[in-house]
Amino acid sequence: MTDQPALKPQRPFFSSGPTAKPPGWDASKLQTESLGRSHRSKLGKARLKHAIDLTRELLGVPDDYLVGIMPGSDTGALECAMWTMLGAGPATVAAWESFGNVWIQDAVKQLKLADLTTLTADYGEIPDLSQIPQDHDVVFTWNGTTSGARIADTDWLAPDRKGITINDATSAVFAQEMDWPKLDATTFSWQKIMGSEAQHGMLILSPKAVARIESYDPAWPLPKLFRLKKGDKLNRAIFEGATINTPSMLAVEDYIWSLEWAKSIGGLSAMIARADTNAAIVKNWIEATPWLRNMASDPAQQTNTGVCMLFQGDWYESLSDEGKANVPKTIAAKLEELHVGYDFNGYRDAPPSLRIWCGGSVEAEDIRRLLPWIEWAFAELQAGNL
Repeated sequence: MTDQPALKPQRPFFSSGPTAKPPGWDASKLQTESLGRSHRSKLGKARLKHAIDLTRELLGVPDDYLVGIMPGSDTGALECAMWTMLGAGPATVAAWESFGNVWIQDAVKQLKLADLTTLTADYGEIPDLSQIPQDHDVVFTWNGTTSGARIADTDWLAPDRKGITINDATSAVFAQEMDWPKLDATTFSWQKIMGSEAQHGMLILSPKAVARIESYDPAWPLPKLFRLKKGDKLNRAIFEGATINTPSMLAVEDYIWSLEWAKSIGGLSAMIARADTNAAIVKNWIEATPWLRNMASDPAQQTNTGVCMLFQGDWYESLSDEGKANVPKTIAAKLEELHVGYDFNGYRDAPPSLRIWCGGSVEAEDIRRLLPWIEWAFAELQAGNL
């Protein structure tokens, strides 16, 4: 029998979204002057613009790109990009996990694109992206939030490609470098890497994306929340803090605090380094643990954020499908009960698995303390004690 570990994580937050608040976070540290004020007041717009400017600065977004706050989290921002830009020519939507498959369903069932190609791969794998024609608009997920597989590079995107490139980067930004010159519409939510509150997304547009929006009117109706144009031109006020609908100023202040924290520790490079360190701890442990394997088999495609792992071995394989599904659920539930680790069960649509968030808001020592507890819970499960 494995002895119960002595140390628990000080902050047992390992959810892949909303993710852990940055170290030192406390609600009392948030600025509250904007609360109870109109988001269209001078102060409200200034705080929204500050969030936009900090995002641009930290991510190194090119000066001629636009950064805007959108409703509906990453989903709202990504679907806005699809609804306003796709349909002008052939398109390919590539998916290798849950959210990418949602974008495929949007393209097939909602937009009903006439000239559409879909590329898919199983969880942990990535399809051959080099087969996507350069004249196609393309929608892809940079980092598989629910599979732990990320693209290894952007060599498959030509610098002068004709098509628009729409990039769902929600669990990649602030942890992985974005190849901005090859990206036309990039989206993410505050709730992922920065550990901020949900329901707000970001939309980053290249000059090429702006040209597409201004020159193209899609055949389908656009909900108000997706309307980026004023007349025949892009409504640039959206990218200066005049949001389409009313945002939560409390969530805005929470996001600003997280951005300022990231800046204080060294910015993007420090955030990437923290994620790399955290992910290496988990990956090395998986490799040394015979009853686990990384869901992403190719090391070049293994994420440094939501690391996903599958169970293996004779005991596990002897279980029924229901028994296999219960293994990660039971381990995660027991460690939540003991306040050791919260919300690290695999995604509901993914194969039975565990998923540990390793983004920069998580402390490495907390991850080190979590892993022996997983070993203990697995041993207890095998022994019939859980």
